[in-house]
Amino acid sequence: MTVHPKNKLNDLTASEWVARTVSVFVQKGLGSESGNAYFEKLHPAPFSFTDITRFIEFFTKPGGYVLDPFGGVGSSSKAASLLGRRSTSVEINPYFADFAKQRLEKELPTNISKGLYKLICGDIRDVAKRLPVNEYNLLLTSPPYWGILDKIDHKARQERLNKGVMHNYGHSDGDLSKIADYELFVDELASIFAKLSRAMKNSSHAVIIVGDFRHKSKYYMFHSDLATKLEQAGIWSLKGIKIMYQKHKRVFPYGYPYSYVPNLHHQYALIFQKKDHE
Repeated sequence: MTVHPKNKLNDLTASEWVARTVSVFVQKGLGSESGNAYFEKLHPAPFSFTDITRFIEFFTKPGGYVLDPFGGVGSSSKAASLLGRRSTSVEINPYFADFAKQRLEKELPTNISKGLYKLICGDIRDVAKRLPVNEYNLLLTSPPYWGILDKIDHKARQERLNKGVMHNYGHSDGDLSKIADYELFVDELASIFAKLSRAMKNSSHAVIIVGDFRHKSKYYMFHSDLATKLEQAGIWSLKGIKIMYQKHKRVFPYGYPYSYVPNLHHQYALIFQKKDHE
């Protein structure tokens, strides 16, 4: 099958297009034994480049340009490079930014040009002012999950601290996860995505991967709160949500035997489109 001549969004055939519109999929990841999992596991909240390729393939064509304002250890740039797309990745923490550089130099095949990706260490609120206008086809990122990674529970101790890796986002100046008030945190995130719209082409898309969470006794619908704030800004229009099932995650006895506490084994991919403005 061939790509429809009117398809200006991607290079998918009709059957490939339809399959990618299903609102749920199982995250595959790399597996703990994969040599390519080393750098991903150094970040406390990574998304696997294998899972986000589907978004890059759907919302860009080869040669397109991807922006990740919360770049972590460079998953977006790795996926984009492997697919022949250009990318800019911005990470505030020098610790993770350095791992991103090492990762791309080590894991990308030698025939892939280093010129395809640009890594910037800095606060996206400052970097955004310097980004070119009307440049990017896709904003693809997973922002910080407030300050919930700061708490040290059984999971954090067993899966992070006991293995000598960071359990939170670190202590960089300007780290959004350090905003104490949840409402202010969501407002700041929404403000950042609104301001980044100037760097995006008209009718371009944003895929923002987030998860809901519990903090103490309260359950926070982070995906809903952020989506509502973004729509209220009047720049981005919510087109849909994909549920990403994390089948590989371990189960912990939260709440047993006193109270129901869910094992949260899914994330949400919030899919937005930039509104055209004259």
